[in-house]
Parts: sequence; C-alpha cells; structure tokens
Amino acid sequence: MKFIHRLGYYLGGFAIGLILLAFFLSGSKTSCQYDYSPEARVLKNINTKVLKYSASSESSLKNKLVDTTTIKNILKEGDVIFSKSEPRKSPCGIYHIESKKDDKTIILSVENCEKHAILQSITIED
Repeated sequence: MKFIHRLGYYLGGFAIGLILLAFFLSGSKTSCQYDYSPEARVLKNINTKVLKYSASSESSLKNKLVDTTTIKNILKEGDVIFSKSEPRKSPCGIYHIESKKDDKTIILSVENCEKHAILQSITIED
C-alpha cells in the first residue's frame, strides 16, 4: 500500500474520531473543566443539595449582616478550611467555608448531610 493511501486512511479515521469525540463531549452534563481538588469537590457537593438555614443563620439574614446572594457566592467560590472542619462527623460532616468581601472575612459553618445541607452559622470578622 502506498504511503498516500495509508495517510488517507489515517486522516479519515482521525476525522471520524474527532467527530465522535465532539459528539460525546458536547452533552449538557459533560465538561472539560474538571476540578478534582478536595475543596472543589466539597463545594460542588454542597451546591448540589438543598440548602436549609438554621435559626442562628436566619437571624443573621434578618439582621441584614449578609444576604442570600453573598451566601451563594461564598458557597461557589469560597475557601474550605479543613483544619477547622469535621468532615467525618456522623451523620453529617461540618465544613467551615470562608471568603473575603469588603475587607471583612465571612465564615460559614455548613452541615453537609446526605440529602441536604444546613447553614449552621454565619460569622463576620474584621
């Protein structure tokens, strides 16, 4: 078989492979932006669940210390402090998530259960 024929077969197979790859990766639930760090996995896990508010966190919301938009942003982009967290606590792990906003540090304490997440407390430090 001549080189030009082998090259044609190779390029044809390569093109078909690219089309199949594009088809499978273009699905709505697929993404090439995977982040496998423990922090990203914890935040993603919390964000996929229904967020409930404890009495102390609801009072912080009523006193307008923070709003729900800020809480959602912290839960998406905050830093998980594993040294203060208790991830293996039974039945629900507790995670401390902090973020800086307007020269203040906001710390959320979230109880991550199997079917829901509970925002336990909101702490604001200067």
